[in-house]
Amino acid sequence: MNISKTINSGVLIAIIGIVLFSAKAIMVKLAYQYQVSAVHLLLFRMLFSLPFYVLIAFYVKPQNPEKIKRNDYLWIVFFGFIGYYLASYFDFLGLKYIKAGLERIILFIYPTLVIIISKIFLKTTISTKQIIAILITYFGVIITFWGEIQFESEHTILGGFLIFLSALTYASYLVGSGWLIPKFGVVPFTAYAMIVSTVCVIAHYLIGDRTTIFVYSFEVYFLGFLMAVVSTIIPSFLVSLAIKKLGASNFSIIGSIGPISTIILAYIFLNETLSLLQLMGAFIVIIGIAVISSKKKNTAKV
Repeated sequence: MNISKTINSGVLIAIIGIVLFSAKAIMVKLAYQYQVSAVHLLLFRMLFSLPFYVLIAFYVKPQNPEKIKRNDYLWIVFFGFIGYYLASYFDFLGLKYIKAGLERIILFIYPTLVIIISKIFLKTTISTKQIIAILITYFGVIITFWGEIQFESEHTILGGFLIFLSALTYASYLVGSGWLIPKFGVVPFTAYAMIVSTVCVIAHYLIGDRTTIFVYSFEVYFLGFLMAVVSTIIPSFLVSLAIKKLGASNFSIIGSIGPISTIILAYIFLNETLSLLQLMGAFIVIIGIAVISSKKKNTAKV
């Protein structure tokens, strides 16, 4: 009975965390209605979340400090740069050009990229089952994306490419950081990486922008705060708790509701719709990722 309750609570926690993560794209699209730049919006998200992660980094100590080497902190800087700064920046830029629902479908291919990158750089083997799943996934993305190109603007290809870069950089982060997380623990490692990412965003702003960030309406700052707390900090802990209760493999299967929840939220808040062909493509993508998830453990995207 207790096991059943644990599973049920884990499923509920996982669903809430995934839906909150999915809401980030909706908030970004809503904020763009106020003519805010991608750099400023990302800056608001990171600045609002920074105090929380600094507190976490201060109070939650590394899991196995005796195994940590000095170079490991340099690797955290690198992975914080590519995994949270670059991936988030490409994501925010891409959302300027494509629908939130399509963004989540493209981002959802990152587990296939993890397998491909691991094969190229770590010489891991790819099973026949995984190859089939990858082919299914990309077939679904092509169907979904083709349906968008037929009806949307010329910027759709650019937006899709930027979102793909986001998935690629995040997948690279997952592959490279896998050996660091056992040393630091999920929570401290995430906090350190997010702090590094915030520094990178601030540096980007100071070097490449420098325009004032105090000219926007209250809604922009409020959406930035919601992205930081509701779609970043809270779901990151919910997902960690869900993985602890259910296991990474079971959680990754539940994670398949991510694109679906984004499509639903985009319909409610943005009046976005996908054609029947695109919905079929999304379903094919979810099938492909579900097949891969049954074989390989994955980490949820922040």
